[in-house]
Amino acid sequence: MPTLDWIGKKAVVNHHREVPYRLIHCDKNKSVGDPDAGNLLVQGDNLEALKALLPYYAGKVKCIYIDPPYNTGNEGWVYNDNVSSPEIKAWLGSVVGKEAEDLSRHDKWLCMMYPRLRILKELLSEDGSIFVSIDDNEVHNLIQVMNEIFGRSNFIANIIWQKRTSRENRSAIGDSHDFIVVYAASGKDHWKQVRNRLPANSNGFSNPDNDLKGPWRSIPFSAQGFRDNQMYEIETPTGKKLSPPKGRCWGATEPVFRRYLEEGRVYFPKGGDGRPRIKTYAGEEDGLVPNTIWLASDVGDNERAKKEILSLFPNDDAFDTPKPEKLIHSIISIATNPGDIVLDSFLGSGTTAAVAMKLQRHFIGVELGEHAETVAAERLRLVVGGDEGGVSSEVGWQGGGGFRFCTLGEPLFDADGNVNPAVTFPDLAAHVFFCETGSPIPRRADGYSPLIGTFQGRAIYLLYSADALGVASSNAGNVLTSSVLESLPLPEPNFEGARVVYAEGCTIPEDRLSRRGVIFKQVPYQIEGL
Repeated sequence: MPTLDWIGKKAVVNHHREVPYRLIHCDKNKSVGDPDAGNLLVQGDNLEALKALLPYYAGKVKCIYIDPPYNTGNEGWVYNDNVSSPEIKAWLGSVVGKEAEDLSRHDKWLCMMYPRLRILKELLSEDGSIFVSIDDNEVHNLIQVMNEIFGRSNFIANIIWQKRTSRENRSAIGDSHDFIVVYAASGKDHWKQVRNRLPANSNGFSNPDNDLKGPWRSIPFSAQGFRDNQMYEIETPTGKKLSPPKGRCWGATEPVFRRYLEEGRVYFPKGGDGRPRIKTYAGEEDGLVPNTIWLASDVGDNERAKKEILSLFPNDDAFDTPKPEKLIHSIISIATNPGDIVLDSFLGSGTTAAVAMKLQRHFIGVELGEHAETVAAERLRLVVGGDEGGVSSEVGWQGGGGFRFCTLGEPLFDADGNVNPAVTFPDLAAHVFFCETGSPIPRRADGYSPLIGTFQGRAIYLLYSADALGVASSNAGNVLTSSVLESLPLPEPNFEGARVVYAEGCTIPEDRLSRRGVIFKQVPYQIEGL
């Protein structure tokens, strides 16, 4: 498969692994509503935030929507990833310029996007999907990179969204659309089975023949091609004998057509003399298969989005390219069901999180700087309070729920590999379980048992010293003592074995190391106090 190369690629291909795991601190004073509603707003660099979320949400996110910088040269975004590469370090802190002014602008954008997409892929569930808004500046590069990361076979569509309806007269050709690039986690065929259809519109229903079943609309009873068992004569109510149109056959076999007649579903227009049509009654349709052209009349445009933002913040400047709630409503409705997790790591004004709440989904939003607090959090506070804008009336939103406002703390480990003094046992347990299994810890570890979770026939234990992680004595039950090792609970019979993780510097007796069914693993970092 063809791949894309650019300045700095070799340095960023594995950069997501070098990003340190950080603590996530929840601020009760800035959180709103029910803290247990399952929603997170994280303030901080999205690369570091995504890495911090991995131990808790890997493989759990059903839908990712991101609206990254389009790299137009007018957005003022800055490349600030701490990558150990001379050519990349020269970019740090510099605003990315326009095409003619900055010959490395596409390299910078690709270096920024690559590690974030790598971590986003790890967060997706097996039946999940990712939607990325972009325009002509980077869509070609984005698809190449996503083919490399997500796999060409997982490409779903490149949707055209009509972002403006007024004519743009300043350009050689007016720019009226953006793209939404869509990839699935587990292939197009699988995603087709789990994605939802869009609600059928109510246009075109009427009842010209006073059908007792109510309003209906119809489609011609014919199909393209030739099928021998669908070539027969149909007699109209006026006695006219009809054969299928030239080059076509009837829409079903004769027995099926007879059943439609008995059900009263066949309509003959032109006073009973026309070709048959089959009725579909209001409420019977399965919904519409999403297509690749989304018109502003169906999902809104930038102008509608700006009005939605200004209705919430009339004294603030609107974002340059906000997305209307109706657009995000369509994405979330297609890709998720109530209770699923939706993630947006370029949250901006908070539209994705707002719509997710209104549709009874859980959200994780990440936004850098003061916008996280002054715009996104404030908007979500209004949503919890019953915001009536956007899609609220359409979905019957009346408020409720809540979210935790979080910030990024210190890395779990210092430069020497020691556990940071601020790290608690639940923090370390979540990290260890994720590193051992690649999956989030099933429940928050309380520190009172060495068993922190089970995964695919294995039990994971974490032992530490009495002075580490805030435990003052051996009474906690999982400090590294001889009595603990002697009483270490083995997995249930259906488990294949256990993994006991212990800190560097701890001494395990030889007879314990050979204990049947248990694998002792020394981790490469030290716990302070050992």
